[in-house]
Amino acid sequence: MAITLVDPQGLPKAGVYRQVSVATGSKLVFIAGQVARDAHGGKVGEGDLAAQVEQCYLNVGLALAEVGASFDDVTKLTVYFVDWTPDKLPLFAEGVARAAAKLGVTPAAPLTGIGVAALAEPDLLVEVEAAAVID
Repeated sequence: MAITLVDPQGLPKAGVYRQVSVATGSKLVFIAGQVARDAHGGKVGEGDLAAQVEQCYLNVGLALAEVGASFDDVTKLTVYFVDWTPDKLPLFAEGVARAAAKLGVTPAAPLTGIGVAALAEPDLLVEVEAAAVID
């Protein structure tokens, strides 16, 4: 595997991700922000943050698979949340867990969550982008 995930001593353990990833592969993969749309562009989980997170992660998984990668190759995730508040964290975790169960993975790459006022379309609550390294 081209990725080593690390939680340095002296930094808090986040539980759902690691603080650092070290990549040793030779190909960089950048996945555009994925939103809660199915393969036909249909809305998924309107008004339901957990369902939208799940679909975003499933879409990232599909994009990774298309280029011969998986969540094991992800070096960094960035998640954009509309009107983020800390009480939404359990819904985020639920969506990630449901997607992880369907994909048979444990997404643990470093993650940055960013609260935003809006995304490209008014029904979108979350968007997930990824960077990966493969050999």
